[in-house]
Amino acid sequence: MELELNKNLLEETICAISTAPGRGGIAVIRVSGPEAIGITDRIFHAANGKPLAQAKPNTAHYGSIIADDGKPLDDVIATLFVAPHSFTGEDTLEISCHGSLYIQQQIIALLLRKGCRLAQPGEFTRRAFTNGKLDLSQAEAVADLIASTSAASHRLAMQQMRGGFSRELARLREQLLTFVSLVELELDFSEEEVEFADRKKLTDLACEIERVIKRLSDSFNLGNAIKNGVPTAIIGETNAGKSTLLNRLVKEERALVSDIHGTTRDVIEDTVVLQGITFRFIDTAGIRETRDTIESMGIERTYQKLDQATIVIWLIDATHAPQEIEELSEKILPRCHGKHLIIAFNKVDKIDDSTRQQLTRLYERLTREMPHTSLLFLSASHNQNIDTLESLLTETVNLSDNAENDIIVTNARHYEALMHAHNAIQRTLDGLQSGLSGDFLAQDIRECMHYLGEITGQISTDEILGTIFSKFCIGK
Repeated sequence: MELELNKNLLEETICAISTAPGRGGIAVIRVSGPEAIGITDRIFHAANGKPLAQAKPNTAHYGSIIADDGKPLDDVIATLFVAPHSFTGEDTLEISCHGSLYIQQQIIALLLRKGCRLAQPGEFTRRAFTNGKLDLSQAEAVADLIASTSAASHRLAMQQMRGGFSRELARLREQLLTFVSLVELELDFSEEEVEFADRKKLTDLACEIERVIKRLSDSFNLGNAIKNGVPTAIIGETNAGKSTLLNRLVKEERALVSDIHGTTRDVIEDTVVLQGITFRFIDTAGIRETRDTIESMGIERTYQKLDQATIVIWLIDATHAPQEIEELSEKILPRCHGKHLIIAFNKVDKIDDSTRQQLTRLYERLTREMPHTSLLFLSASHNQNIDTLESLLTETVNLSDNAENDIIVTNARHYEALMHAHNAIQRTLDGLQSGLSGDFLAQDIRECMHYLGEITGQISTDEILGTIFSKFCIGK
């Protein structure tokens, strides 16, 4: 059910369990709203005998939760936050109780009987947005922070939650607003043919904004990969050692290994965090000519995963590499443009130095016209140079090339809005170059501002907000 946060609902006091479901050492129950302090006082008796209504803001109080029959239910810590200095911007209590499921349920039941309503998914964060404590992109970053599984995704979520992205967008909108106001002012004096907005300065500004928006939208590929795992396809002929390599990378027997050709007939995926970055490794069916219907379907999926990958590890059996390269290069290389390709010669324990030098020259000829390629010799079965491959993978993502304060877009909704904003500012530039009239220029500038405002929530609808916050967990 979509939650419409109208005035009446904002006047209701809500509660929910904010810690993960299940049994643990402690659990935290959050209460927020205009009656949060009064309702909690009806079930909480502080050890010092004073009601929470008389306590200082931002203080923690030891006491007991008292059931309806007057008996203590649990000893707890109640932490008090007084509006507007709380996460939601409202009076808020956080009750830290023992982690018993029974205790949690009984406290929630007491709060509901005393006047609370059970919070909907994301309602605490939505109230923070409604009360101006967070903008929409920061609110979405809260969900990303909770879901972060690596140092890199955590860093990006923290940066966005602290408003780095929002400040950049606010700066762009403020600059656009100044100029659109001047352009629209000209329309009031159209008969006098005056020009308040300097077209040269407006062109320079539009060029700068176009560059910034493009930089932000271009960062989405990296941001999405960091957030969801860098898709890394392991491809090659049958029996090249792809499944063995996957098992080495994930450090468990994830894929079935056999000397029989065509063992892997479907895609196998698993994720690993390397130096704070999540990689989504994809072991694919070996590429070869076959009349087996099932194996053919697996090979077709191999090509699909190859197209979707950001990094491609082409694993080649070093003992007959020239033959494999001749057979597969035309099928693989054209699909690797725009990706980082790692050509890894496997089973190097079975070749001599002369063959290794020959393979190096073969690699150089093969990739002469291809940027973003790397060469590696390894032995998956003997765990040789697997650590080198891991280092190469993390270097490939090139997080170090992005300064600590660089903004990287991770949200598909933000990316879509940026693409619309980029189209609008590009039309503005085209209009300036062709001498388009001020009313059409103002329309394009306003459209660019609209889409930038959609990201931060300055322009929003209940449908958009309902969709975003419905994906949050209850209690957040």
